[in-house]
Amino acid sequence: MKLLEERILSEGTVKPGGILKVDSFLNHQLDPQLLYEMALELRRLYAGEPINKVLTIEASGIALASLTGFVLGCPVVFAKKSKTRNISDALYSVEVASFTHGNTNTVVVSKEYLHAGDRVLIVDDFLATGAALVGLKSLVEQAGGSVVGAGIAIEKAFQGGGDRLRAQGLRIESLARIASMGDDSLEFCR
Repeated sequence: MKLLEERILSEGTVKPGGILKVDSFLNHQLDPQLLYEMALELRRLYAGEPINKVLTIEASGIALASLTGFVLGCPVVFAKKSKTRNISDALYSVEVASFTHGNTNTVVVSKEYLHAGDRVLIVDDFLATGAALVGLKSLVEQAGGSVVGAGIAIEKAFQGGGDRLRAQGLRIESLARIASMGDDSLEFCR
């Protein structure tokens, strides 16, 4: 998606350790118009697929997932990184390692919100190693639902998670795919 690539080039910052900082428009300060355009593109990419739910993981994926749910006309569920007291014990859970945070979380979704027969689009801001997608896919499968595919804002293709999951049959549509990143350089896949 050209518009997203342009924003990454103009406002993104490459940090040591394979980190791309896009705080000014995607995951700290949000650009709602850009997010809306991204959601419309995900709707176009998944046109014709019966989707009745969007699933993401807190926190950075929630904005894009919400707008995607809005344009698809379906609810959005987000996996929480910890069980709070207001969630019942009836939940699906899975361990998910975070590349950016360098930790592992037990993420949970209440059994009230994922069901057998659900056709789920997973949406997230980044795809690096694929751990979040694997975890979210597991939650859907625990519920007896099926994953239609994944919509990703930015895929760091050089980290291999997307290729590995595509090889396993998961449809992944990434709006921007980064082939390589260096200290002050960034190259998109073509």
